Amino acid sequence: MATILIIDDDEATRGTIALLLANAGHEVMEAGDGKAGIECYRTHAYDLVFTDMIMPEMEGLEVIAEIRRLNPRARLVAMSGGAAVSPQAYLRLAGHLGADRTLLKPFTAARLFATVAELLPVN
Repeated sequence: MATILIIDDDEATRGTIALLLANAGHEVMEAGDGKAGIECYRTHAYDLVFTDMIMPEMEGLEVIAEIRRLNPRARLVAMSGGAAVSPQAYLRLAGHLGADRTLLKPFTAARLFATVAELLPVN
């Protein structure tokens, strides 16, 4: 299975995603903000990264740009559920900056698993 990093400042959302993915057999690491997420990324190899768009310390757009700088082949999923502007606008921008997929919160477990399957090769 895959090694996945989840970066989200909402503990409940992050924990739910982590639990679902861990129960599916993935190794999951969590970070509570963008800065911590980048530090995790620098110290471990991840097959896939999920990042929220609106977070303290470092927003998702900055996370995407930095991870792309560190690893142009990284697999990235941008997530958003609310902002001063529409979450769809943030997600479109995330796609332009290099997110491989976007998820509008709330999303279903089925959508989460479908996104993972789309981005990771089957071993």
